Amino acid sequence: MNLLRPTIVLFDMDGTTVRHINPRLLNTLERIDDFFYWYSSRKLKDIRLKPPKARPRATVHRILHKFRRKPVEQIVEPSLGVIEVLERLQETGIKLAIVSNGLGKGYGHDILERFDLSQYFPVQIFREDFTQSKPHPEPLLKALDALHITLTPQDVIWCIGDRRKDVIAALELQKLVPCPVQPIAYGLQAAIAILENHLPSEHILTSYRDLDIILNRVLNQSQP
Repeated sequence: MNLLRPTIVLFDMDGTTVRHINPRLLNTLERIDDFFYWYSSRKLKDIRLKPPKARPRATVHRILHKFRRKPVEQIVEPSLGVIEVLERLQETGIKLAIVSNGLGKGYGHDILERFDLSQYFPVQIFREDFTQSKPHPEPLLKALDALHITLTPQDVIWCIGDRRKDVIAALELQKLVPCPVQPIAYGLQAAIAILENHLPSEHILTSYRDLDIILNRVLNQSQP
């Protein structure tokens, strides 16, 4: 399916909205996080939102907090071109939210405030806000609920992320909502997941310049 004009865009944070100045540590911790999720919730086929007996410990992200002893601007920076894309989406009236498996307190919220990104994301969903992390669709559903939108078949949801779990979460979300959900890969791991799921190469970005070109086309389409 070619990309359609979105009414809602859900962004991942680490590796998507912001890039890590030293990505090696993040990549290692993300792999550990992926393993913990796979080990603790291997039954993704059951996507009913039953809360577990205990909230996830977010172990990896607390380790990340212990590693960082620097101001956030020395750890991450906005991805090149993302602010221009966010401004354009906002000006067009498209609803935006950020949805991250990372912790908000002491990390995610600090990053959004430091780089003045909060103005683009009236809805910010972090690890404290859900019980089952991506690739489960619960974080994305939490964002949609917080946007206070009654979805119709005319809506189109874009989910932009850099990891395989972002793509899978979007595909799982499609099973639960009445409108098209289109995953968009911003990163190699997510790009592989796009190809594995037989989606067109248009769903793969190499830069936000690519997304700007796509927006030039889809925003000139008639409203869905």
